[in-house]
Amino acid sequence: MNDEQLLRYSRHILLNEVGDDGQERLLAAHALIIGAGGLGSPAALYLGSAGVGHITIVDDDMVDATNLQRQIAHNLARVGMAKAESAKLSIEAINPDVRVTPVIARAGAAELDALVRSADVVLDCCDNFTTRHAVNAACVKHKKPLVSGAAIRFDGQVTVYDPRNSASPCYACVFPADATFEETRCATMGVFAPLVGIIGAVQAAEALKLLVPTGQSLAGRLQMLDGRTMEWNELRLPRHAGCAVCGS
Repeated sequence: MNDEQLLRYSRHILLNEVGDDGQERLLAAHALIIGAGGLGSPAALYLGSAGVGHITIVDDDMVDATNLQRQIAHNLARVGMAKAESAKLSIEAINPDVRVTPVIARAGAAELDALVRSADVVLDCCDNFTTRHAVNAACVKHKKPLVSGAAIRFDGQVTVYDPRNSASPCYACVFPADATFEETRCATMGVFAPLVGIIGAVQAAEALKLLVPTGQSLAGRLQMLDGRTMEWNELRLPRHAGCAVCGS
């Protein structure tokens, strides 16, 4: 690190759990963020401000005025701009040293295979089961930790699926692809604005902990937040031996 970086990241370096070595790891790391909306916005900004050296952001959507109630990486002047490009501008305004690669596409299995292979950690900040399952499959294949978040109305959840850990389930263990789930969207159901910030910030924290590495991740534990009462509940998640994706 140069003198400017030592100053910029001094509050991280002062932490015994991070220090010089941990910050150097962050600077050399590559994080892949799927989705630049309510969850991806705070996650991307915190990873960028923390000095994650390379951040790839995948999103095929454009900034809309209705996004601005909660998607803090965007602003009114960028309505109509690709969200991935808008997030890149916001990160660079905070930390120009970070390399940000915007991917303006809805990534399918082939694209995700290449993107996940090159990443050190993946953050699932999308809003549909099809993409979540595709991201999970690629993470299992390449043994990359996946930080998963979701938020709707006043309810949020966050966990880590870590295929490097033999006891950790994958996303398909918890939400099998052949199961029937009601897919809800913010556009039709609404979402409490700060909720996505809380969940997205936890996703960033888990990703940073995995990259340093330090502490204990949420692998095998699903944290659920009721924003009405601000109560957290935890559910233990076992790995399923018969899982079609990660089962042996």
